[in-house]
Amino acid sequence: MIRFCIVGTNWITEEFIKAASHLQDFSLTAVYSRTEKRAKEFADMFNVETIFTDIESMSKSNKIDAIYIASPNCFHAQQAITCMNNGKHVLCEKPMASNTAELKQMINTAKKNNVLLMEALKTTFLPNFKSIQDNLHKIGEVRRYIGVYCQYSSRYDTYKEGTVLNAFNPTFSNGSLMDIGVYCLYPLVVLFGKPERIKANGITLESGVDGEGSILLQYEEKDAVVMYSKITNSYIFSEIQGENGSILIDKIHSPEKVQICYRDGSVEDITQSQVNNTMYYEVKEFIELIKKGELESSTNSYSNSLIVTEIMEESRQQMGVVYPADKD
Repeated sequence: MIRFCIVGTNWITEEFIKAASHLQDFSLTAVYSRTEKRAKEFADMFNVETIFTDIESMSKSNKIDAIYIASPNCFHAQQAITCMNNGKHVLCEKPMASNTAELKQMINTAKKNNVLLMEALKTTFLPNFKSIQDNLHKIGEVRRYIGVYCQYSSRYDTYKEGTVLNAFNPTFSNGSLMDIGVYCLYPLVVLFGKPERIKANGITLESGVDGEGSILLQYEEKDAVVMYSKITNSYIFSEIQGENGSILIDKIHSPEKVQICYRDGSVEDITQSQVNNTMYYEVKEFIELIKKGELESSTNSYSNSLIVTEIMEESRQQMGVVYPADKD
């Protein structure tokens, strides 16, 4: 049994707990929040007795084996480093860090303490993503990847009314690229590795974060187009184009329907069945790695997380989006 503490008390942690509860080796043992009131409220929802309001005390507890971090992005690095320095395994929500420097510190800390650190980016563990990998050879030489994730944020209405919530606040290392653009980039990197060069454009809001953007990524024999937004919706599929056909993906962040359209007009459905709460698969991977004594995921590897973070950091620089964390 792996005893977890949850850092962050929001809807994503609720979904995480619901997904993880289907795994026999998952045990929710403690809850952390900055305030005792919120920690107790959240703990009571899931019948948890132990709460913490201090990261250092939590990380030293002998009641905990692993930490799931789902706090605002700007807190990920320091919270994870504190936990790992006290021997705890860390599953950290995407994006794992504000920038490359923070991520390298996290990785070095994990290695120094012989603990597992993994980015909680669910897409690459899903059966339908595995199906894309297994069937990629069928479309011949790949020439283009198109990743699209545009979802109008309910918080944008509040922003337009004059209130800047966390989602649009650079203090928390937030914005469209960090929140949902990462879902387009991570599968690309897992499939095709590091691009040779990138060109990024976007719309920067007055608050200082990107509302939407596009990134062109060049590989030796292919290119990629990534489009993401929190201020508009999109209704088009993502796609991997090959010389013999194309793989169509309904939702790049959580594929539910995947098919190959061949040049001769035939269509092959390669969709796989998967559980509804797709966070299940990332927790499953994390727990299995701990049980095997492995200290790095081969899928959401340090290398892949670093490449994605480097792409996002360079893209932000090209768009002029700078976080307080970048100046530390």
